[in-house]
Amino acid sequence: MLTLHYHEAAGRAAWLAGFHAAQALIFEKTGRTVRSHKGVNVELHRITKDDPRPGIDMRAFLGRTYNLKAIADCKTGPGSDVSLETAHDAITDGKLFVDLMVELM
Repeated sequence: MLTLHYHEAAGRAAWLAGFHAAQALIFEKTGRTVRSHKGVNVELHRITKDDPRPGIDMRAFLGRTYNLKAIADCKTGPGSDVSLETAHDAITDGKLFVDLMVELM
């Protein structure tokens, strides 16, 4: 996606990978399925609140990359471009986030 300059799509894919990984962790820990972005964020923070492994950057990953998802889905006009650097960072952090979710399982 990055090579083809689909930066918005790459950012959205990074969020989606993290979102699904967080949903999997929540299901493994609680047996519940959570579908909304807000619900996943709240539940993820609840079940990891006493665990030091998710640092500040990883705790903020879903919220930060949700903005990229929103841009890819429907935003146009000023501020609707995702740079190569932003998309690359989202993918790099997304890989770390997914690895962390697997570790926490």
